[in-house]
Amino acid sequence: MTALVRPFRLAPGASVAVVAPSGPVSEDRLQAGLDILRGWDLDPVVAPHVLDRQGVLGYLAGTDADRAADLQNAWCDPTVSAVLCARGGYGAQRMVDLLDWDAMRAAGPKVFVGFSDPTVLQQAFATRLGLVTLYGPVASGADFVKNARAQEHLRATLFDPESVRTIRAVPGGGGALVPGRARGVTLGGCLALLASDLGTPHAAAGARGGLLMIEDVGEQAFRVDRMLTQLLRSGWLDGVAGIALGSWDRCGPYEQLRPVLVDRLGGLGVPVVEEFGFGHCDGALTIPLGVSAELDADEGTLTLDEPALR
Repeated sequence: MTALVRPFRLAPGASVAVVAPSGPVSEDRLQAGLDILRGWDLDPVVAPHVLDRQGVLGYLAGTDADRAADLQNAWCDPTVSAVLCARGGYGAQRMVDLLDWDAMRAAGPKVFVGFSDPTVLQQAFATRLGLVTLYGPVASGADFVKNARAQEHLRATLFDPESVRTIRAVPGGGGALVPGRARGVTLGGCLALLASDLGTPHAAAGARGGLLMIEDVGEQAFRVDRMLTQLLRSGWLDGVAGIALGSWDRCGPYEQLRPVLVDRLGGLGVPVVEEFGFGHCDGALTIPLGVSAELDADEGTLTLDEPALR
């Protein structure tokens, strides 16, 4: 794998668009998130359909066409420096094929931030635009609104990326499931979305030469087993260089999930670090996807060769 194009960092006064490509958004939490962004001297612009809810399929933030139009229009707006997802949920798979990737490529590199369901979009940004994205807090997320660590790590990544070239596991995490160090290009996201995206037009062909960053929420141990087994059987994990495991919120007691992770990943013969602290957890770290880095499972660190943003 080769490193992708790094977008430009943000400057005070930058305009950032907030879009909802997946599930419906809480207006109260959205307003709280916008206040935080304004406190960073950013100018957040809310896309027209962010607060929509699809009438029949109420788990979607409006129609597929409207969600796609919001994202594409925001990305192609020359005054916008970054696009932030309002939340995850479900729905990105339904609208990703409606995007005009030629038009978005012509708009040039910008910052894209999201996690969980937007994993589908982050894979597409990598394969279609060759662009680094940030797997980090969403604008209306409870963690972003309430947790200072999550806010500060994202803010530092956006404005002062040199200060977070070494990303350390959150306190109490970062143990070596399999010891060792590995180099590669970061990729990954939410396990369920990586598994369900297999074989689709915009998915990564595989993790060969990569540092795989994975996490999930609300999945029982046997389902995590099933998804990891699918990635193994498909060959998608062939040649992976190293693995960092994020949060497994509401996936049952970790002592029951850990043997699954050992069983499915331990035999790959690559370093694996657990409980790193990204994804669905309090104080989630922002992880750049598409950058060259070194993973040290013993020290619980991910050290980027270059800052995530230019």
